[in-house]
Amino acid sequence: MPLSKSPGDGTPRRPVLPVSARKIKDNAADWHNLMMKWERLNNNGFTTANKIVNMKISEQFQDNKMEIACDNNATGSEKPAPKYNEELDNCCEELLETLKHMTKIQLKMEKLTSTAKAICDLEAFHHRAGNCPAPFFHTWPTPYFYEVSLKLSEMYRKELQLKQTIVQEIAHSADQDLMMVYLSSWLYQPYIENSSKLLLEAMLLETGHRQC
Repeated sequence: MPLSKSPGDGTPRRPVLPVSARKIKDNAADWHNLMMKWERLNNNGFTTANKIVNMKISEQFQDNKMEIACDNNATGSEKPAPKYNEELDNCCEELLETLKHMTKIQLKMEKLTSTAKAICDLEAFHHRAGNCPAPFFHTWPTPYFYEVSLKLSEMYRKELQLKQTIVQEIAHSADQDLMMVYLSSWLYQPYIENSSKLLLEAMLLETGHRQC
């Protein structure tokens, strides 16, 4: 379930957050929502990629049968041209569309990171002016929100690059083992470390979206 942003989840008993703190809290909710959307797209993309691989393996099986038949045919006629597979083409378009949505999500993640950096720069300016504000929430200094955002953004950036390669190659590969590697890589997302969920939960806890 998407997390609501701070203006909609406040109660009269809560103090009004400063602008920067409210923006950090909103960013944390955005991170949660974007990561959940990414996971749904990843699952959908895996289903589509799995269909592509199964169709490719089936095609190769049929091609092998035809080659054997041609070899046994004494006429020496040429092999028939491969048939156009509309279902395979549609799946490739579907996978490409999934990748486009994931690209948009990753760009939004980069914007969240840029926003966190801007808030850090603003706080650094206040420090230079002699103001040393207390942490906005519990224990995290403001730069740590930027560090977490940057770590998450880098994970998803690298994962997106991998997925771009998979989309480009999966329908053109003739190597079944390689196709299975593509499938496994899509599903298990090697560049998104297990720590990503812990970092997100810690950020949600720090900003009050999660309760101890």
